[in-house]
Amino acid sequence: MMLRTLSPLLLLHMLLAVPGSSPASQGHVTVVLMGATGDLAKKYLWQGLFQLYLDQVTSGYTFSFHGAALTEPAAGEARMFEVLKALICEPDVPANRCALLKDQFLRLTRYWQLKTAENYTAMIREIERSLKDEGLLEAGRLFYLSVPPFAYADIARHINTTCRPPTGAWLRVVLEKPFGHDLESAQILATELQTFFQEEEMYRVDHYLGKQTVAQILPFRHLNHELLDPLWNRRHVERVEIVLKETVDAKGRTSFYEEYGVVRDVIQNHLTEMLMYVALEMPQDPSSSDEVLQRKLQTFGSLQTPNKGSTVIGQYQAYAGQVREELQKPEEYFSTTPTFAGVLVHVNNLRWEGVPFILTSGKALDEREAYVRILFKHQAFCTQRESVNSQCKPRQIIFHIGHGDLGYPAILVSRSLFKPSLPDHWQEVTDHPPLLHVFGQAPGDFYVFRPLQERDAYSILIGNIFQGEKQFFITTENLLASWEFWTPLLDSLAHEVPRLYPGGAENGNALDFTILDSEASFVQDDPVKLIEAGTRGHTARDFGSFQSVFRGSPLVSGWTDELISGLAREIQETAEKFVTRTGTFHLAVSGGSSPVALLERLATHHYTFPWKHTHLWLVDERCVPLTDPESNFRTLHDHLLQHVRVPYVNIHPMPVHVNQRLCVEEDRGADLYARDISKLVNNGSFDMVLLGVGTDGHTASLFPHSGEALESDRMVLLTESPSKPHQRMSFSLSLLNKARRVAVLVLGTGKHDIVTLISRVAHEPRKLPITGVSPSIGQLVWYIDYDALLLL
Repeated sequence: MMLRTLSPLLLLHMLLAVPGSSPASQGHVTVVLMGATGDLAKKYLWQGLFQLYLDQVTSGYTFSFHGAALTEPAAGEARMFEVLKALICEPDVPANRCALLKDQFLRLTRYWQLKTAENYTAMIREIERSLKDEGLLEAGRLFYLSVPPFAYADIARHINTTCRPPTGAWLRVVLEKPFGHDLESAQILATELQTFFQEEEMYRVDHYLGKQTVAQILPFRHLNHELLDPLWNRRHVERVEIVLKETVDAKGRTSFYEEYGVVRDVIQNHLTEMLMYVALEMPQDPSSSDEVLQRKLQTFGSLQTPNKGSTVIGQYQAYAGQVREELQKPEEYFSTTPTFAGVLVHVNNLRWEGVPFILTSGKALDEREAYVRILFKHQAFCTQRESVNSQCKPRQIIFHIGHGDLGYPAILVSRSLFKPSLPDHWQEVTDHPPLLHVFGQAPGDFYVFRPLQERDAYSILIGNIFQGEKQFFITTENLLASWEFWTPLLDSLAHEVPRLYPGGAENGNALDFTILDSEASFVQDDPVKLIEAGTRGHTARDFGSFQSVFRGSPLVSGWTDELISGLAREIQETAEKFVTRTGTFHLAVSGGSSPVALLERLATHHYTFPWKHTHLWLVDERCVPLTDPESNFRTLHDHLLQHVRVPYVNIHPMPVHVNQRLCVEEDRGADLYARDISKLVNNGSFDMVLLGVGTDGHTASLFPHSGEALESDRMVLLTESPSKPHQRMSFSLSLLNKARRVAVLVLGTGKHDIVTLISRVAHEPRKLPITGVSPSIGQLVWYIDYDALLLL
């Protein structure tokens, strides 16, 4: 189909489309869609451009639309017009009028092959010649780049050098995500684009900002500020959930997903922007793009950087096979790309301190659903049976983006909160299906509002671009702030092995996770059987953490960070149990390098740890001043004590420095420590003891061939180390074996040989003191990372 450009007859035809209309001329708008035959253009963009034409046909503007791609003209034009034939009008447009407008739109549309600088020159010369012939003045030019990011720079150069509009007309260049892969790549891309365009000329699209419910979050907060402001804070909000669930998998997109994964694809952009809308301090004018941007940047500055401990990741089981098939990878190819992630984010400011923001997204899940849910704390006890407005029912505000059981975009507010105000283009819904439930509640428990007319996000955003409304788009500063926040987490997850999940309804509870302070962890354990020696085709990275048996005692193993995280969580749970039962928790910690990461984890991620009721003891100490860098107490102080609030009287350093002398037998420092233990620790049975293992098999400061020290009935001993400083003070084996729980932490490839040896020998404490640790009434648990346990 050959198409004509604008003519007086067509302009007259446009005006006659609406009887009685005679708008003043506003100028001509040239729209160029790059990637006009691509999937996004086919699904959304052409329909969005047609909707723009429908909305503006009586505004006085004239239009021409130009599809562009690399495909040669005949084939490209044929493919493009197959898409255009399928365009539809909104239901309220009469069929005859729709047919007329659609015919006009097709006549105003032309295809161009754009591969070379000459192609761009030819296109713009023809556009300008046609406008001159028709006597039309340009209001602006809109270039929509629905192309891969690697093509941006080359296209931007051509637009800047060849396609800029005349003075007085605007230029708007629209960019689709992804906008970089991390902070560095985003900075490079931003620098390239800024050499060609001004910031006000660029419109980065996050299509979720065009979703009707998402776009309504700030106006909703503004309209209801008098009622919301007292509630919109840490005193009243229990948590915020921002969720995007998909039932589809990544099949057909694995090349993209292998590079980006779920965090880059969805969480860094869509979910983060929704987080901003909930968490930012309200600007005076929510429609001001500059004010909204500044509030966003302030909020980014308040975010606590997430880490692996605050994140759970998964991968649906069919993904690896899809990657091997689509990308022609060998059968042994193993992917660590997450297709599911749950991230716990905290906003460290006066309004939100301590409130968990839970960002979750995944593919191959049980339902298609997207929402922002603000769950408020229960602050009432209801004596009578609960009514619809009961303060004891869950109190929440839900920005339901779409799909799910509800099936349409909506804003829901618990009746026990308040009845909200919304703009005129939103209506209250009172008629609901009888069996419908929303988060376990009947819709009648909520005030429910939905848009009078549902519109596609791209249609809305294209209209916003035409109007120059930049508050719905991602600026360079906004983009870089987001990547600066997410890149450290992405780097730390680069080699993490995600939990496998079957997909769909079969996932069951496999992806459920709990949050505690700044930590997120799956509810269910992920046991994996260790393959037999000699099995080929697998490496340790094929396995998640597993539980097994080592020397007849429970073994917990995993990658170092997840192992540390799990042990820290176990220590807190043990502490809470003993504090509840006895009012105190006695923890004894050995020296060395292994506990350092664990101490830091306890200090930075376990804000609800019962430190006030915890007594901290040292299992062993070097005979140096306590301020010496070699001192185990100095390590405990630097990595834990200075960061938490432990009562001074609950801290028990070993008395290695008595009478201004170090570990002199007649000063009886060991007896003094034993006396303190007898006085404070019931029966000398510590609630928990943390030990390590040296490459020679020593534990605490009990070394091989230490003779009587390994068999002494005394609680605390002076011992000799083969390395400097030689003198040490240490718990005896008899005291260690009175503990209720002993955790042995072994980390690193340097410990692989000793772990192998320990696994093969019997009870030989004189040769390997660690083999003498066997609590008589308690439990011994080994925590060994993969580097130490497996030959990698």
